[in-house]
Amino acid sequence: MTLAERLAAALVSQHETALLTGDNDFLPPHETLAAAAVLVPITDRARPGVILTQRTETLRKHAGQVAFPGGRIDPGEDAVAAALREADEEIALPPSAVEVIGASDRYRTGTGFSITPIVGVVPPDLVLRPSEAEVASVFEVPLDFLLDSANHRRASAMWQGQERFYYEMLWEDRRIWGATAGMIVNLSRRLRWAA
Repeated sequence: MTLAERLAAALVSQHETALLTGDNDFLPPHETLAAAAVLVPITDRARPGVILTQRTETLRKHAGQVAFPGGRIDPGEDAVAAALREADEEIALPPSAVEVIGASDRYRTGTGFSITPIVGVVPPDLVLRPSEAEVASVFEVPLDFLLDSANHRRASAMWQGQERFYYEMLWEDRRIWGATAGMIVNLSRRLRWAA
């Protein structure tokens, strides 16, 4: 079975699992939030990896954070088109190089977005170029590391006068946390297979 076939089968499997609905349980419904999409690019290699970005420190929102390539869904786009467009704009990942597998579970953020993660398989060792305005660097984390629940640390911090709980994963010198970590936790719980 190919990586794409394994991912496709796991995304549509019907099993009970506790998924994270968003940054917290008290956010408005998805339909009232701004629609966004991210691409979860998984490299097709013996030990698959996930391509992530480190955002520049000069951005107005989420400066310096680790993120999937993605952004707001423009009028006339669906989640797949938006995720592919944003990945092309942010890291020069050609849409033609992505084998789209499907959507994972939507995730709500405290900053007002309903994010649809689009899972795709990409060839290994693509030459990616970060957009200087948005992306400081592009890196790859092994999929098996991200899917291993032992690497999903629950943490908390005070934000706007309330204690906020979130997940984080520490990979080498990178801290993956917040919405990106939440979507990874959901993907791990949805896939439920050893990478």
